[in-house]
Amino acid sequence: MKIDHSQPLEYSTDQNQLNILGFWIFLGAEIMLFATLFTAYFTLAGRTGSGPTPADMFEITPVLIETFVLLTSSFTISLGIHAMRLGRKNAMLAFFGITLLLGLGFLGVEIYEFMHYYHIGATYQTSAFTSALMTTLGTHGAHVTLGLFWGTFIIIQVIKRGLTPQNANKAFIFSLYWHFLDVVWIFIFSFVYLKGMM
Repeated sequence: MKIDHSQPLEYSTDQNQLNILGFWIFLGAEIMLFATLFTAYFTLAGRTGSGPTPADMFEITPVLIETFVLLTSSFTISLGIHAMRLGRKNAMLAFFGITLLLGLGFLGVEIYEFMHYYHIGATYQTSAFTSALMTTLGTHGAHVTLGLFWGTFIIIQVIKRGLTPQNANKAFIFSLYWHFLDVVWIFIFSFVYLKGMM
């Protein structure tokens, strides 16, 4: 395997570059998935029936906590990739660990939110609005959950094998995935929560 030392470690082989290109193509499919979910949500947002409306359901405090935690995790994953490029394995592992803890915190607040919705009578069956909302939020939450497992496996591999071109490639692709989830959340925050509170 030929390694190009003029490139960052994650781009240092032809296979690594193809892997990154392939993942960008995969993210294109993910964009279509979330675009479909957003379209369904915006179509059904006013169809609350006899159930609660967005203004009845949404609380600003948990949403702000979720947003702050997830955006902070985007910063820490960037620091982890920077440390990886400098060859600082321990710093990289620390920042990846912090990122995963922040992701876990985000999920904890989201679970609290879903419990709140349930207690006020907002379930999948309540209305078209609640069904679309919970499908959108649940799909994002499922992606974050997958990210927690994925990030954990990367940490284990780096601990076992060190910063190899393959592990660096996997870590960088994971960071792209995590940033993508943050961008999706910004759309959820802006066009689902803030719009719903107005």
